[in-house]
Amino acid sequence: MPANAPSRPAYHHGDLRKQLIAAVRDLVESHGPDGFSVAEAARRAGVSSAAPYKHFKDRPTLLRAVASEAMDRLRDCMEVAAAQHPRGSLEAVAAIGQAYVDFARTGHGVFRLVFGLTEGHEDAPELKEKGRACFGVVLQATAACVGKSGFDPDVQHRAYILWTAVHGHSFLTIDHKTDVLSTLVDDNTYMMTISRRILAE
Repeated sequence: MPANAPSRPAYHHGDLRKQLIAAVRDLVESHGPDGFSVAEAARRAGVSSAAPYKHFKDRPTLLRAVASEAMDRLRDCMEVAAAQHPRGSLEAVAAIGQAYVDFARTGHGVFRLVFGLTEGHEDAPELKEKGRACFGVVLQATAACVGKSGFDPDVQHRAYILWTAVHGHSFLTIDHKTDVLSTLVDDNTYMMTISRRILAE
């Protein structure tokens, strides 16, 4: 190779995997989960079209990796938000809900991927486990707020109501369906109202 020939960037084994996930995440945001190719992700990562298959068996496997990484980020966002308020407070619960809708709003393509990706889930038990971990953040905050164990059926019921309410609000927000109201929905007011009504009964 001539001395002045441009060289490809050197990649660590783990770095390329992360770069491909980041590239696909960006593509999902701009084109949706069905609107990109593995070759385009490879091009964005600066590698050959064959390189991704050293880390991912196929396109669905790559999408599941993006969803898995997103679920980790979502859990972290909720935990960080809750930690800004006293444990067991309604504010901590409301902050988790706010983090959830903020996550959806700032990355709606990946948010849709996480909750719309069904192909191959039977082969990805880690995704189900990460889903339980995300819900576990809501469950623990609910348990702390009402002073009961997270195994208590009443706590699980309340946590489920909170999750589904915020989940629905998130989708209505990113789908721009909240304009049926004559006024803007204030997220903080909504989160506190839901938390108070479900947990202060």
